[in-house]
Amino acid sequence: MNKFTIKDLENLSGIKAHTIRIWEQRYSFLKPQRTATNIRYYSNHELKMLLNISLLNKYGFKISHINRMSNDELREKTLTLTNAQAQQERIVNELIQHMIDVELDGFEKVLDQYIQLRGVEKTITYIIFPFLERIGILWLTDHINPAQEHLITNIIRQKLIVGIDNTVTPFSLKTKMLLFLPENEHHELGLLFLQYMLKSRGVKVIYLGANVPLKDLEYVVELKKPDYVYTHLTTVIKEFNFDKFINNLKLRLPQQQIIISGLMAQTYEKKSVPSNFRFLKTFSEVNEFLAGLP
Repeated sequence: MNKFTIKDLENLSGIKAHTIRIWEQRYSFLKPQRTATNIRYYSNHELKMLLNISLLNKYGFKISHINRMSNDELREKTLTLTNAQAQQERIVNELIQHMIDVELDGFEKVLDQYIQLRGVEKTITYIIFPFLERIGILWLTDHINPAQEHLITNIIRQKLIVGIDNTVTPFSLKTKMLLFLPENEHHELGLLFLQYMLKSRGVKVIYLGANVPLKDLEYVVELKKPDYVYTHLTTVIKEFNFDKFINNLKLRLPQQQIIISGLMAQTYEKKSVPSNFRFLKTFSEVNEFLAGLP
């Protein structure tokens, strides 16, 4: 059984910790346990229940009404939500619940159904990205078992690779893009999605993948001469020094156009950025950049 802090519940459900504490006092659906040092923690069951409660509360159900529902009623009510955004959030919640219970068949079934209905790109944009954003904090704080992370990310990875392999475009752009992740960085789902997006738009992609030493990157850049070198950094190891990474790239590839997106690009606050670097801080900026490629 996983043990979740009140901060985990806040990040996953969108309900503020202060509100969760008030609900605990007034209602019966949350009953946290305590560690030997008197710190609250919550079970898988309570997390899954709160995900359904927060969704219903967000889309019009009063918490006093929700408190009288059984688990089955909670689940049934979430299925009645017709708002498109609510449906997407419900599906993300289902993925989180399947991950927590390590129900791999259920996790894959949810993805397959949405891919069949909406396609790979919309599944990634509206379902998988929000899912990864919400559970990313758990991977950083070690509040889920690493085995859960590996099992789930491998399923997503397989779906992306199938989507990439099956992508056929009737046109081809002149742009050549090299994709990579730096040394010791292995979280490549974002990079794989970029490969899918680029291929579907007719861009020629050189995919180096994860854990690439800079000397190897420099060699391939010299050999293949891409128009852009692109890295997407979401979760990196604690020892990763972003400033040092940028400086090393600047020294090794002084003339190369370099694109950086992902969480690291969003949080980078230095005012002075090398002229050959470009930071894409939102998904909209990524789309705009891709739309402008020759």
